[in-house]
Amino acid sequence: MVVGIVGYGAYIPRFRIKAEEIAKIWGSDNETTARMKGEKAVPDLDEDAVTMAVEASRFALNRAGINPEKIGAIYVGSESHPYVVKSTSAIVAEAIEATPVMTAADLEFACKAGTAGFQAIMGLIESQMIEYGLGIGTDTAQGRPGDELEYTAAAGAGAYIFGKKNILAEIEGTYSFTTDTPDFWRREGEHFPRHAGRFTGDPSYFKHVISATKDLMEKLGTKISDYDYFVFHQPNSKFPLQAATTLGIPKEKMTTGMLFPYIGNTYSAAVPLGLATILDTAKPGERIFATSYGSGAGSDAFSIIVKDAINEKRDKATPVKQMIDDKVYLNYAEYAKYRRKLKGM
Repeated sequence: MVVGIVGYGAYIPRFRIKAEEIAKIWGSDNETTARMKGEKAVPDLDEDAVTMAVEASRFALNRAGINPEKIGAIYVGSESHPYVVKSTSAIVAEAIEATPVMTAADLEFACKAGTAGFQAIMGLIESQMIEYGLGIGTDTAQGRPGDELEYTAAAGAGAYIFGKKNILAEIEGTYSFTTDTPDFWRREGEHFPRHAGRFTGDPSYFKHVISATKDLMEKLGTKISDYDYFVFHQPNSKFPLQAATTLGIPKEKMTTGMLFPYIGNTYSAAVPLGLATILDTAKPGERIFATSYGSGAGSDAFSIIVKDAINEKRDKATPVKQMIDDKVYLNYAEYAKYRRKLKGM
């Protein structure tokens, strides 16, 4: 038996702010506003990376239909863990009644921290150290007021339970491409990250996403035409589509997993949420290709085959589209309050 996805879950906060609302405050130039158009998800005052991870994990458990005590590993990837010294993964384990868990860890690798956890869990299952593992990508991303990141830095979580029994999707293969490319960073104690502007596109995003995608296909002996869906990390609407064009991927194969215009860049949750959206509608036998990206920099690529069990499992939790459609808009003053932009608060 091969390792696959046993259950998956997503969580997106209800609140949204439109890019044009942010532009009104900061008087951004037309190019910036056009590039960052759309809206993004904003967490409530009592929401953080932990609470969102818990909600997504509960949905994943509903679909998996397993006893949470059988989960042997919980890895939570995020760049917005609420504690510098205290485990997010341990809180999640307690909340979903998975304790005591054999191994739990908080991971950081910018926006690919969640998918890095997926790979680690797959290895633990293959080595027979655990039966099931829970991997989560969750973020309440930060953006300095007035910076380009403020138009995109959003919130959300995606959770996946991996195992070998009654899988809804098989992980056919995975591959990572990593280099020391400092395009985006946040030092200890700093509230907001810094970035190297357009350098974040080339050679950062494009080099890693395209290389990981090509290399996994070469490893598996597959080609673009073998896949029905593709989902890439989405820092904006332009980058994933440009990478797809370079690779020769038809735009229609990218459409289902493209969530940026509706919820923004959810960082570690971006690819997990895009993949969840695809699984909400994909048919048995269809193939999905997913490639994450994390600044610093690296990409994790996955080749996935949808199995028959998807039909009996997907309706056991809230679909992503319903979460996207259930929204309440904020003005900038409300947004500043909810995101604690005023540091004296």
